[in-house]
Amino acid sequence: MHELGPVAWPPAPIRTERLVLREPEPRDRAALIELFASPEVGTYIGGPRPRDELEGTLPEAPTRRPGLFAIDLDEAMIGMVTLDRRDSEHPDHVDPEVSLGYMFLPEAWGFGYAGEACAAALDWFAGALPDEPVVLCTQTANDRSMRLAAKLGFTEVERFEKYGAEQWFGEWPSATPSG
Repeated sequence: MHELGPVAWPPAPIRTERLVLREPEPRDRAALIELFASPEVGTYIGGPRPRDELEGTLPEAPTRRPGLFAIDLDEAMIGMVTLDRRDSEHPDHVDPEVSLGYMFLPEAWGFGYAGEACAAALDWFAGALPDEPVVLCTQTANDRSMRLAAKLGFTEVERFEKYGAEQWFGEWPSATPSG
């Protein structure tokens, strides 16, 4: 994983109609443990992590990491969105590429928060690093993520097998508004 590049971090909190995207804070630790320990959240990302392991290894104060946004609803963290620069494992792509990731607590599912937060993060990214594409990879079996990728304007590049499941790989050109 690599830094995002010449981007001032952290940006001022980003406010949407219902959410705030901000840098993680020590108060987020309990929500992060819930997020990583959740069987529902872990379904398409390798399974949940043991709660006792998380309690012992998750730092009290988060490490500053450019591209990591905590997502607040009514001043409580409900999820996270990441924009990580990483080396590509896919043909026909620039190295390193920026990948969009997101995880939300199950009680926040079904209200459009992921779409709202991801669109705001992509808009921020397009302003900070114009003309740089963003990629997204998800399992095709993850219906919610497939719908979100389409809603955000990602276009399919390829499908492939990995981790015993079909994966979907798409690209979002930052010159296009995320809408």
